[in-house]
Amino acid sequence: MGYPMAGHLSSAGHDLTVYNRTSAKAEAWVADHGGSAAPTPAGAAADAEFVFVCVGNDDDVRAVTTGPGGVLESMTSGAVLVDNTTTSAEVAREMHAACAERGVGFVDAPISGGQAGAENGVLTVMCGGDRADFDRAAPLMSAFARAVTLMGPSGAGQLTKMVNQICIAGAIQGVAEGIDFALRAGLDPDQVVEVISKGAAGSWQLENRGPTMARGEFDFGFALDLMRKDLSICLREADRIGAELELTAMVDRFYSRLQRDGHGRWDSSALIHLLR
Repeated sequence: MGYPMAGHLSSAGHDLTVYNRTSAKAEAWVADHGGSAAPTPAGAAADAEFVFVCVGNDDDVRAVTTGPGGVLESMTSGAVLVDNTTTSAEVAREMHAACAERGVGFVDAPISGGQAGAENGVLTVMCGGDRADFDRAAPLMSAFARAVTLMGPSGAGQLTKMVNQICIAGAIQGVAEGIDFALRAGLDPDQVVEVISKGAAGSWQLENRGPTMARGEFDFGFALDLMRKDLSICLREADRIGAELELTAMVDRFYSRLQRDGHGRWDSSALIHLLR
């Protein structure tokens, strides 16, 4: 995700220094887009007005920000750190506090839209943080997004992303059951999708994943390993606030079965595999 997002920032005229834990990926990005690569997060962040982070989980964020050689070692007062990782709201608030101690702004800014959205520059970004920091960072995020919205104080972006993933989990399971039903009933699944997508059943998941579900194609898209990570964040937060996520918990169990079978890198639409 970070590779094309950084590419859009470069195309918008910004000077970038990039870091990736796999140095060959950073070097490949420089070969494609120019700019420069640094051997550490701190090196990439030195003298930067804005620093963007897009990694895997809570611990990864801590490692590249407050850990040894992390970006906060070199970021100067007045700079803004934008975290596009999907994390817990707790980590977002933790990062906000750590940045504030150094006079650095912070925006938690998880993204939705998948790899295709990143490549096409049409992501949705849901943000949490102080208005002044958001207003400064939003024009840069618009380079890779079609919607950039401040949802509230620090952590609100991550909480909104949880709502996003809860809704997606239910939608994928619904589409999987519908497509499986259509196949067992002898219907043409592509025709079914074409027809019902024009009515109340229409959704992004139906139109974009219904046909590939029917063909059993899962070697693309948003890995279910990552979806499972996101749902675990949702379920932990639900326990904390007293929300009931029965459907989400069920779908999470289905993903765990796919993981155990070695399919963790398949697209999240692979739920239909359990039905077929």
